[in-house]
Amino acid sequence: MDEIKIYDYKKMDLRDAVVVEGFPSVGLVSTIVANYIVTVLNLDLLGVMDSPFFPTVSVIRGGEPFSPVRFYGGDIEPGRRDSKKIVVFLSEFQPPSTLIKGITTTLLDWAQDNRCAYLISPEGLIVERPEGLEVKEKLLFAIGSTEHVKETIQAKGIPIFQEGLISGIPGVLLNEGKRRNFDVFCILSETHENLPDARAAARIIEVMNALIPEMGLDPAPLYKEASVLEERMKEYQKMSKPGGKRTTTPLPSMYG
Repeated sequence: MDEIKIYDYKKMDLRDAVVVEGFPSVGLVSTIVANYIVTVLNLDLLGVMDSPFFPTVSVIRGGEPFSPVRFYGGDIEPGRRDSKKIVVFLSEFQPPSTLIKGITTTLLDWAQDNRCAYLISPEGLIVERPEGLEVKEKLLFAIGSTEHVKETIQAKGIPIFQEGLISGIPGVLLNEGKRRNFDVFCILSETHENLPDARAAARIIEVMNALIPEMGLDPAPLYKEASVLEERMKEYQKMSKPGGKRTTTPLPSMYG
């Protein structure tokens, strides 16, 4: 799509690199995963994706302006000379349906031009359950675009998503990856529909550690953030009952 382009700020040899897609999803799962990887691995800003149809905003962080869609890269194992590379595309805006195919095509074209190995798309999964039913372990699945991805998922003991719909960028990435015979992993973690879900993101990080053993990211901080948010929401619910004191509930810093 000519209207969507990628501009490099910094060149890096990305042959056999892992690419992670971090456009906002249900429960902001993909965004949390992407931010966490960029922060923990201290990845460098490599460039931006831009279009006349993208939001006309600048994201300000630490006194610096950033594009609403950008990508970062660096070593999966910082400090190791022969470390594999990882690239993370990160966005603050949910693209409208009219842009999804263009974004997906541009992203996969770029990944293939740079001879990247495969792409991982984290996604939240909404599961309809009877009201009041308590669940100890929320569902987690994976699905892939190629037979090679399917075999990898099975070898890692990850349940394969068998029936249902995957919409938006992850769904199109799977379809386009299959058409191109390019490996796309979509990892689905059951999540809240209307709340940032760090717990679902932590479970995806655990799956990514299984797929990329050398990465070894510690999901504990995400679980801690999830516990903080859950306790705040419980307190908010108490205060929202008749006679309770009403107040606003700020989100943990990870989501700010």
